[in-house]
Amino acid sequence: MDMSVVAVEREDDSPVEEPLRVAVLADRLGYGEVWAGEGPTWDAFVLATAIGAATERVALTAGPVPVHVRDPLTVVRGAASAAAVTGRSVGVALGTSGKRVVEGVHGRQRTRPAATLAHGAAAVRELMDGLPGEPVVPGSGFPRRLPPPGGSLTVAAFGERAVAAAVAHADRMLLDIVSPGQVRMLRERMLAAARKAGRTPPRLAAWLPAAVDPGPEAVTQILRSVAGYLAVPGYSDMFVDAGFAEVVELAVKGADRDTLVRALPPEAAATVALVGDTAAVRARIDAYAEAGLDEIALVPATAGDPAGERTLTALAPG
Repeated sequence: MDMSVVAVEREDDSPVEEPLRVAVLADRLGYGEVWAGEGPTWDAFVLATAIGAATERVALTAGPVPVHVRDPLTVVRGAASAAAVTGRSVGVALGTSGKRVVEGVHGRQRTRPAATLAHGAAAVRELMDGLPGEPVVPGSGFPRRLPPPGGSLTVAAFGERAVAAAVAHADRMLLDIVSPGQVRMLRERMLAAARKAGRTPPRLAAWLPAAVDPGPEAVTQILRSVAGYLAVPGYSDMFVDAGFAEVVELAVKGADRDTLVRALPPEAAATVALVGDTAAVRARIDAYAEAGLDEIALVPATAGDPAGERTLTALAPG
């Protein structure tokens, strides 16, 4: 099982410089790749560049960036710029994000998400493979001056059309806080799409919250991530089956995140996360591997454990 580290994932009240501390620690511990997520606080490409300047060897992936917010040239130009400044390969991850971010934060319409993702992935794939001297985009008349960013293309996918886009264009398909059962289901969906398209399937990765020997603050931090998925189709049934039907009903009725976190028992964190002592977490990693996951991108809980040091040290490669 390959292991990478997510320096920043969702918005919370952790220090704004925490992603850099997480990345520096991951680099020192020997992890091979760090993800620079994008949200209302951090620009993914600026953060990736800052991580490259603060570390020695890790490969970088920027995103997922929402395809409704950035056009394909902006995405590839950002990655190529970061690669040129850092001297590292920089990959790109694409996703659709949600209405709260696309419409509420950026003021853009989140229409036809699957089609927009497929179009964006196809265009980014083509631009990432371009060479210096070629037009930055076909017919533009502006020559490409920077080398390709050198990293892989990742597409975050869940529904059938998004999975088909990942199969058609991506080197890696990304899932977010999923159970082993969901991994098994989505891997089958990916393999079926690959067979239909006559293509080799991409590698399958998942962002998973992680906390080794967590304190109550870390569990709460993970539950805040879980709460955002309780009413999402495809996730809600999983939480109902896990015994959290009453909390799912609260989410469907529109309860706010703080209310949902108070209603969730601590054990709910283990449904879609790596939580417990080292032996329990490693057993859980084995369960994800058996379900068909190729890579876990650790999202270390940092509440009560600055930079996720306890977790990242316990799970470090080698």
